Amino acid sequence: MPREKTRTTVMLDGMTSAPVSSRFVGRGDALSALAAALRRSDQGVPQKVLISGEAGVGKTRLVEEFAETARIQGAWVAVGECIEIEAGGLPLQAFTTLLRSLLSRSTEEVAPFLEGFEEELSGILPEWGRSSLITDPGEGQGRLFALMGQLLERLAAERTVIVVLEDLHWADASTRSMLTYLFRTLRQGRLLLVATYRSDDLHRRHPLRPFLAESDRLRSVVRIDVPRFTRDEVREQVREIISADPEPSEIDRIFARSDGNAFFVEELVRAFDVNSRADLSDSLRGLLLARILSLPENVQKVVGTVAEGGAHVEYDLLRRVSPLPEYDLIEALRVAVDAQILWPTRDGDGYRFRHSLVREAADQELLPGERARLNRLYAEAVSADPSLVPAEERTARLATYWYVARDAKNALVVTLEAAVEARRRYAYAEQSQLLERAMELREIVPPDALPTRDHPGHPDYPDQLDLMADAAVSTRLSGDRQRALSIAKQGTSTAEARADTQRAAWFWIQRSELVQELGMGTGRQELDQAHELVRRSPPSVFHAEVLVAVAAWGARHEPGPESLADAQHAVEFARQAKAEHTELHARVIRAWLTASAGGFDESIEDLYRVRRTAQELDSVSALGRVSITLPSTLEAAGRSAEAVAAGEEGIRTCRARGLTNTEAWVRCNLSQSLASLGQWEPSRRAAEEAARIANSRKARALVALRLTQIALMRGEVKESKRQLALARGLFGTDDPQPQFLITPAEVAIRIAALEGRLADARAEFARIVSVGFPAGTEQYALPLLCAMADVEAKARGASGPDADPERESVLATIRRQSALVRPLAPVWHAYHLLLKAQVRRAEGTANAEDWAEVAGAFAGRDRPYEQALARTQWAAALLTARADRAAAAEQLTEAYRAARLLGARLLMDELLALASRSRISLDAGTADAEPDDAAAQNSAASTATPDADATASFGLTAREIEVLRLLAEGNSNRRIGEELFISPKTASVHVSHILDKLGLSSRGEAAALAHRLGLAAAEEAG
Repeated sequence: MPREKTRTTVMLDGMTSAPVSSRFVGRGDALSALAAALRRSDQGVPQKVLISGEAGVGKTRLVEEFAETARIQGAWVAVGECIEIEAGGLPLQAFTTLLRSLLSRSTEEVAPFLEGFEEELSGILPEWGRSSLITDPGEGQGRLFALMGQLLERLAAERTVIVVLEDLHWADASTRSMLTYLFRTLRQGRLLLVATYRSDDLHRRHPLRPFLAESDRLRSVVRIDVPRFTRDEVREQVREIISADPEPSEIDRIFARSDGNAFFVEELVRAFDVNSRADLSDSLRGLLLARILSLPENVQKVVGTVAEGGAHVEYDLLRRVSPLPEYDLIEALRVAVDAQILWPTRDGDGYRFRHSLVREAADQELLPGERARLNRLYAEAVSADPSLVPAEERTARLATYWYVARDAKNALVVTLEAAVEARRRYAYAEQSQLLERAMELREIVPPDALPTRDHPGHPDYPDQLDLMADAAVSTRLSGDRQRALSIAKQGTSTAEARADTQRAAWFWIQRSELVQELGMGTGRQELDQAHELVRRSPPSVFHAEVLVAVAAWGARHEPGPESLADAQHAVEFARQAKAEHTELHARVIRAWLTASAGGFDESIEDLYRVRRTAQELDSVSALGRVSITLPSTLEAAGRSAEAVAAGEEGIRTCRARGLTNTEAWVRCNLSQSLASLGQWEPSRRAAEEAARIANSRKARALVALRLTQIALMRGEVKESKRQLALARGLFGTDDPQPQFLITPAEVAIRIAALEGRLADARAEFARIVSVGFPAGTEQYALPLLCAMADVEAKARGASGPDADPERESVLATIRRQSALVRPLAPVWHAYHLLLKAQVRRAEGTANAEDWAEVAGAFAGRDRPYEQALARTQWAAALLTARADRAAAAEQLTEAYRAARLLGARLLMDELLALASRSRISLDAGTADAEPDDAAAQNSAASTATPDADATASFGLTAREIEVLRLLAEGNSNRRIGEELFISPKTASVHVSHILDKLGLSSRGEAAALAHRLGLAAAEEAG
């Protein structure tokens, strides 16, 4: 459907014409692509479309035609327009506009979706009031983005919602960041996101380019390029404009000059009436200027005045600024509207240009002095009567008007106010730009002309150090960490020159964090500088925050008594200063360090208390930190099932509060605990979900590391290598945290061994040993030592028992390191036994008793893979000793059953080879099969899968199918746990999940259903 416009007529060789085509022309392929995306979104899978094309080619008309058709079909459509900040636009204004559009429906329709969102989204919808929630600035923007995504998903749960963002090439950094987040994270709902941008405006360093590159990596994003019209399409467009068939020669002229640009065609049709046979400009800008210059002088002045006023100008404001009497102003506006230069705004309260290209042409014709004069007039008018412009736009527009007017004093005051408003909208990039402008103005304005602290417009007027501090934080939060570091260095020098020790210490802390985030060092030197500056000062909130930063660094890099003492001092100082939120942070760090020293029970108990207190205080930052640390500590204590529960609670907390990057960390921890429990597929899904939402360098590195481990467990060596390279690249080499060094080294050792690169595996081991295993790293160090011992054992098996000096050296190193690594929890005692058995295996001295002890130590520890590994080596030792073949067959069969459930391909291959060599049928668990029969049975077993088809409709996992089979046989949770090498508690959790998925209320009902599906019979037949 065409847009409603003020219509006029011109003549083209005596034929009547309208300004635009009344019927939509061409674009069949683009409309088909949009319709296909809409159909896919109707299936409940959000779709994203990027529409590109040169200025004037018809992107907006295409979207309007599609949106109108969708509206007729019942879709909700909301449109937001990106406006240049310099033209009076606000950060995230496009989302403000589209939200208002969505929420403008009847209260009955919309009210159910708003519950819990009003205060949360008030940053971009000021009419909802101001939020009183306590939010860490570092999480504020992510919180806003997450809540926007949840609201859109909620709105699109029962109806199709189309969200359109136009003119993305003008989008502010915060709008681009929010759209990037939505593109990556929207996961459900009948939702279609469409964004348009000018492709011809994207110079090499245009800020939209990184967003487009990121979008290209997302499989769910569809790209549509709007091409120029063909000659036939131009003919059809002109015919619709003039309501008659044009002469072929006229079409030739228009097509040659316009080159198929739809807007250029319209302008040429209009120009031919005025300059019928005149020589017209070959550029669209020249043509637009010619049209403006053909207007009466008063009209030209009004057009120039509107161009400098911003994307739109209210009539009352224009009346105050224009020197024309009101009657003459109205007549000039009428001429400009009739000439299709200006249009009334949608609300009928002002004027805007018909197309941004017209505004650009008009604005570029103004001389610098004219621009400064007009902006001063606008600024003075709005300052005298603030009601002339909408309240939410007032500060941003005044900041632009005074700045372009070159009035530094007034520009400084209003720029600071605009920066505060940008911060409230979590628009950190725009806040940063405004603060840098304020610093520039601060240097220009004479000291005696600076506003005082009781200035009515800005009572808390900051000095230059305050500006630097705010700029450093906002620039860092915007993602420009290199620039933030430069500002922090400047702030440090200024503060030290003034002997302002507290603010100097604050800047040193910022530098420490930025150096770490940029991968430029450990940040310890900068922290030491901050600590030294406050060391002799009395307890205070800031002193406690410095100690928290020092203790947190120690927990990551050098866990031990000194770091624990720093954490304890931080807790004490925070309590004395009555800083509850700082105290909670300090307690989280203290618990982390206490656990590293072996105090798991004390640590975990305090973390649960911190979580409860943080919930009571609604301390978002503390909730985020404890959501990461509690599951991680539980996993380190070997309490993996409890860690999963804590992780799932943490995810709910993060999603409810919009802590997106924190949620990625929590999901990574969840992935690790699920892998420990043998739930490898859920572990992979948790890691992949984390990959979608992680936005910090370290979080993305941790995601890659988890995917590295999962791929290797499944025998996907190529994928494991790819993810390992990605993880190491993201971790960098300048911030050597033990947890980010040891596990990658373990994976690299295993990969090298699988590829037959024994020397590389040994070199990797030597390198990581030279770094060392600090206290509290047992959960990383013991698996690595076990991996290297396994490598040497397999190398010995391949090369024979002949002495190998290098092997002896490696094993000696392993023995020395194992003596230093303390098993602080029962599960790590089991790993210690595993390591001891692996070393003896590499020496050729291991026996069945060693492996029986290892298997027993892992029993009930929720480590099915490790127990299957121990059973494998137990069976191998029995067979090597020509001992009890029946016992060996039993261990092989149980190990293979577990490996198949896990999807542990490498272990399955090892078991199949061992069973075939020993003439043991894994399928039947017998020890006397003929070789060919055993091989055939084992081959069949390798491709066997659980009865997935029978239970697919219920969504049961492979592990849940196994639990259901055992439950149907009448087994208790304890017996199920023994059969599947899991704890009774984990078995109970599986049973509860099965009952929920099947919609049943008792174990008896579940057993009956299993029998009807044939699961119990299948087990008996096997």
